[in-house]
Amino acid sequence: MSEINKTTQEQGVFMYGDEVINYDIIRRTFERNDAKSKARKVIIKVHPDQRVVATVPHDATPESIREAMLKRARWIWESISEFSAQHEYVMPRQYISGETQFYLGRRYVLKVIVDGEQVPNVKLHRGKLTVTLKKDSDDRVVKIKALLNKWYTRRADAIYHERLQAMLPKASWVTGLPRFRIMTMKKQWGSCSTKGNLMLNPHLVKAPKECIDYVILHELCHIAEHNHSDKFWRLLTQVMPNWKEVKAKLDDMAELYLNE
Repeated sequence: MSEINKTTQEQGVFMYGDEVINYDIIRRTFERNDAKSKARKVIIKVHPDQRVVATVPHDATPESIREAMLKRARWIWESISEFSAQHEYVMPRQYISGETQFYLGRRYVLKVIVDGEQVPNVKLHRGKLTVTLKKDSDDRVVKIKALLNKWYTRRADAIYHERLQAMLPKASWVTGLPRFRIMTMKKQWGSCSTKGNLMLNPHLVKAPKECIDYVILHELCHIAEHNHSDKFWRLLTQVMPNWKEVKAKLDDMAELYLNE
């Protein structure tokens, strides 16, 4: 299951001035050939949704983790404040000309046209995503949103088929072409059933192709490993060594891709 902004079971907390800061803990087992400095390091990341994550050695004590967090407390607090300020500007869409829409990682300007002689449609052309309505009405926002959702779903179907075909040679354990269906999900980019059928979020088509590839490979790995065990993550790293960077890119833009 490829989740959006997934939280962890283990958490910690510390105070910075009057602020209470919670953080998620991800424990990792490092290979022996990893440098000792890397293996002992607590890696801290603040996500755009203001979630703080500490990636730590598997045997790190809560006290040592908290000490590492406190050493970078000011940076953590400043990062949370910065993302909090940015969050205020992610306003619900009004579906009017001039707004930004995303497709395959690129930004496009929305243009709304009313033309009584045209069939309602959506076209992508020269940096603009143009929505044509047959007539104006009080429910124009509903109609524009419905046309865009239909367009994104149609494009998602084509792109996901293309990327699934491209990723299959990497997943040597998969036989045949897995089935998939497109379904809007609030908390997941994708999922894989016990029968090996995939489900993919249409909003994912707004992300770059490498992010789509990551989600598809993530779900294909679940055909071999049905949970997020160490074996699963090793398999994913084997087929996509840079998956952490790609996932971070997807996480950082999730709020904008999902904004409706």
